[in-house]
Amino acid sequence: MTGLRLGPLLRYVDFDGGGTASVWVETDRPAAAEVRCADGAYGMSRTFHVAGHHYAVVPVTGLTPGTTTAYDVLLDGRRVWPPADSALPPSTIHSPAAPGDSGSPDASGDEAALRVSFGSCRWAAPAHGEPDPIGPDALDTLAKRLARDPDAVRPDVLLLLGDQVYADETSDATRARLARRRDPAEPPGEQVADYEEYTYLYDESWSDPDVRWLLSTVPSCMIFDDHDLIDDWNTSAAWLADMRAQPWWQERVLSGLMSYWVYQHLGNLTPEELAADELYAAVRAEPDGTDLLRRFATEADRDPACVRWSYRRDFGRTRLLMVDSRGARVLEESKRAMLDEGEERWLRDQMMAGRNATGQQAEQPTRQPTDQPTERPSGQGPYDHLLIGTSLPWLLPPFIHDVESWDSALCRGERGPRWARFGEKLRRAADLEHWAAFPDSFDGLSALIAEAGSGPDAPATVSVLSGDVHHAYIAEPTWSADGAPDARVLQLTCSPVHNSVPGWIKLGFRLGWSRGARRLGHALTRHARIRPSAVNWRKTGGPWFGNQLMTLTLQARSANLQLAQAHARSGKAELVTVEKRSLTP
Repeated sequence: MTGLRLGPLLRYVDFDGGGTASVWVETDRPAAAEVRCADGAYGMSRTFHVAGHHYAVVPVTGLTPGTTTAYDVLLDGRRVWPPADSALPPSTIHSPAAPGDSGSPDASGDEAALRVSFGSCRWAAPAHGEPDPIGPDALDTLAKRLARDPDAVRPDVLLLLGDQVYADETSDATRARLARRRDPAEPPGEQVADYEEYTYLYDESWSDPDVRWLLSTVPSCMIFDDHDLIDDWNTSAAWLADMRAQPWWQERVLSGLMSYWVYQHLGNLTPEELAADELYAAVRAEPDGTDLLRRFATEADRDPACVRWSYRRDFGRTRLLMVDSRGARVLEESKRAMLDEGEERWLRDQMMAGRNATGQQAEQPTRQPTDQPTERPSGQGPYDHLLIGTSLPWLLPPFIHDVESWDSALCRGERGPRWARFGEKLRRAADLEHWAAFPDSFDGLSALIAEAGSGPDAPATVSVLSGDVHHAYIAEPTWSADGAPDARVLQLTCSPVHNSVPGWIKLGFRLGWSRGARRLGHALTRHARIRPSAVNWRKTGGPWFGNQLMTLTLQARSANLQLAQAHARSGKAELVTVEKRSLTP
């Protein structure tokens, strides 16, 4: 009998009243995968085959907007989810009513709230009953709270902003599996080597019963960061050349991209985008799609501009742009950029799509289709809140920003070849590869955010959501009076979901906001002849250290923030609110 190996993951839900969703599953053999909902909604898809594994993304149609329904997963007609012995609540799909529909407002006539929880950097928790040296997993703790308390408020969507798996930092359990398969004394040692070993990471990360249930009932959006492949992935051209000289790297990067496409990327797409995706159709049409997918990954590694991992989601009056800030980089020192030209153009197009201020609709991307913008009355923008998901923070502590900008100038030869060699060593040793390390891209994103936040149809808020730096904070930028946007702009950083934070990192990030550190940073930028930035910023919350998740509650043109940390109390993990504030006073 066919079994369910991993999943189900509820990935996409239509927020515009279309009554559609998508559910991702991995099975242990070929099968017809079905999703049957209690209200009659239904979906079916045959599995596809990659590297000895079988997967399906099941498009579900016929959901009733404004309602929540339980669902089962069947393989070849036999129910495999929920498990027969499960004590967890049923997995459900909530299909929101379209904005403006009679089912969307509450009794007072207010627009329904949207709750967006986000975080990054989740190292898989130990098996049940084993001690956890880095403290409770915030995602697992959230799952337990929601499963045990039927009155607990659930997120409407979960954003996972990178490092969903750690290919270069494996657990004891995964290292034991690797040792049974190959000699860990041979490179890449206790890191994963190929596609099969990547499947171990996803097994470990998504098989925890509580997390598995959570991901089956809360829609999720994902984007990779470095550890999904390797620490500091695509730091520089010199770094990439050194990695490509390693005999094990080619298999690692191809397997990383292939597994990301299967386990994360496909679920980021809408059913319409999946139906139009030529690679997805080709892989499904083959008895074994491994070679096709491998050729795709080879080309994506050779020419990152040929693929787009970024995507857009509209949640009623909230627009989310998830930005690839790893694979889309231009690494040549003289042209160094966080995003290639096509990616920059796509980002601006999606920010401004439907905006009356531009006088035009956005150009649709050539690498991946997106939904057409919805018509809005004159003078009203297409969204009240703009969320920009980028794994790496746009606004860092000012001293760290200045160090990264200074180092970037050194590496491109601003102070000569000896300083350039020093700069490259420092860049790798200190992980200096955030937006600040790509100064032109930092300035471009700052200008684009100001543009998106300005005009008669400007949103109430523009929030950059990030992770990576293993702590949480809130930063707010300021522009000169003539360049200030109308929207409130915020950098909201939340990390890790489950990982450690060394004491020296805590100290460094605390000092990075201090006045003394700012003065030292200004001295470094003068040394590298760096022009002052058009934007300044200050910390308005944090830093907070711990395993944590941040939640935005967006309703009409108001925005509220809550930061919750997972704490161990009396032998149990609890989510404790450590910050709660309005972002739109």
